[in-house]
Amino acid sequence: MNSSFIDPSVPGGVDLSRYGWTPALDAAFAGHRRAGLLPARILRVHRGSCDAITEHGPIRAALPAHQATDPLAAPCTGDWGALRPGREPELAALLPRRGAIVRSSASRTSHGQVLAANVDTAVVAVSLAAPPNAARLERFLALAWAGGAQPVIALTKADLAADASAAHDEVNALAPGVAVVPTSAATGHNVDVLAALLGEGTAVLLGPSGAGKSTLGNALLGEELLTTGAVRAQDGKGRHTTVHRELVPLPTGGVLIDTPGLRAISLHDAAGGLEQVFAEIERLAELCRFGDCAHDREPGCAVRAAIQAGDLAERRLASYRKLQRETAWQASRTDARLRDERVDRQKSITSHLRATYRFRDRQA
Repeated sequence: MNSSFIDPSVPGGVDLSRYGWTPALDAAFAGHRRAGLLPARILRVHRGSCDAITEHGPIRAALPAHQATDPLAAPCTGDWGALRPGREPELAALLPRRGAIVRSSASRTSHGQVLAANVDTAVVAVSLAAPPNAARLERFLALAWAGGAQPVIALTKADLAADASAAHDEVNALAPGVAVVPTSAATGHNVDVLAALLGEGTAVLLGPSGAGKSTLGNALLGEELLTTGAVRAQDGKGRHTTVHRELVPLPTGGVLIDTPGLRAISLHDAAGGLEQVFAEIERLAELCRFGDCAHDREPGCAVRAAIQAGDLAERRLASYRKLQRETAWQASRTDARLRDERVDRQKSITSHLRATYRFRDRQA
């Protein structure tokens, strides 16, 4: 295996570094390689199988028959895995993730749902065809930060904006430390600027249906690879034209993961993400007189002082509190589920032991 991770025995072998393979991953894979397994990055997951890219090219591989019950541990687009080659290739193991974009499961359980794994940059698409939804944007930013990704906001459909400059200023105020790029896939405006921000890592497109994610993705790819659809004129909402999460290489380097539009964005284990999204409130809170200040009526509250001075919007604090409560509630549900699973496992072990003792006593 040479330094660029191309199999020299395969004519036209795939350079996996083009898909994010690194010397660190290669070193971590050493044990799997000795077992005859191949490194592979998952491009798309189907029921019971996945499409993956290997040094030999793209391949369809079966998923393990007995997967973990926790959806967080299930294979996802963007994962690196160890693939067992043969007439019926199978994904034998997943490599540890360095991050994952996770939301609470749409099934309302306490499990999380992984949207994309091993992401460097999360492009949050915000359509300028309608007024920006501040609360929804804050949720998407929290998802990105909590998943270990650097968010970038793409203001899509800038050619349809009533006042693109005002919308840019509004969104910029909601996203401290985040680049905000007005774009238009129709005219090509700033598509090159956005591409430069993505670099050569792994980027994921996030946003609601109708935000123009797939259209923007096609503009970045330079060809119509991602499915797109029309939106309703009255509210700018669209259908889920993207139904799979899919990873494709970008012509400028790196790879792009397209995701279905998200109508409901419930946070999962996102406390760290909230600290990034509401960084200005976190900084102000450090100046409060009391360490446990609730930012309500306590004397010496720097947060309330900033609101009274017009430096912080009351809506911003209310949104922060709401998402904190949601995250804490979700964490408590997860803790309760894990506690119940431990109890169930212990009951199963105890039941098995009792059955063993009864069988032994009957044989005596």
